[in-house]
Amino acid sequence: MPDSLAPHDPLAPVIRALARPGRPSSDYDLARGITLPAGRVLRAAGVLVAFQDGPLGPEVVLTKRSSRLKHHPGQIAFPGGKVDPGDEGPVDAALREAHEEVGLARDQVEILGVMPAHETVTGFVVTPVLARILGAFTPVPEAGEVEEVFAVPLSHVGDPARYRIEHRQWLGVPRPYWVAPYGPYYIWGATARMLKALADRMAQDADHG
Repeated sequence: MPDSLAPHDPLAPVIRALARPGRPSSDYDLARGITLPAGRVLRAAGVLVAFQDGPLGPEVVLTKRSSRLKHHPGQIAFPGGKVDPGDEGPVDAALREAHEEVGLARDQVEILGVMPAHETVTGFVVTPVLARILGAFTPVPEAGEVEEVFAVPLSHVGDPARYRIEHRQWLGVPRPYWVAPYGPYYIWGATARMLKALADRMAQDADHG
């Protein structure tokens, strides 16, 4: 996390939120009556929650996955992926994947901090790595993997009131999950849950302001 906080830093609410205690989240947070096996094996992953300057303030960079992919086609996601043997950990994996998926160079990123890990129904334990993009950034979507790179205002995803619960069938039962739609982009599932965790921590400013 940055050593000092500039008084007019547009990401000050995010940095203050990172300094507060947080707790792990999961795709099962809203489910009732599900007991997860204690011996389950989870694979480590990291995603980059990258903030850039926008016309109306900070924005979060997101991707729309290619509709041709076998897993999660067309879904909204952060740049990121599983920790490979050559990675030093989730932060390294998030930076590597961001470079591969959207063309964001490591030297254009300032790490702000990490949030508690999020467990997915697909067996990953994902570390959200929050970062500031330094300077102008022109995305280069990875061919075949990323259909689109876009940005959503922090004022949207950083507001808990923007989130609602929806349901769909999963393994024969209705599964509840968080959504935070923005224009044509249906932000849901693990991506929405990790963003909501940040929004909830940011909201403590208003609670204690």
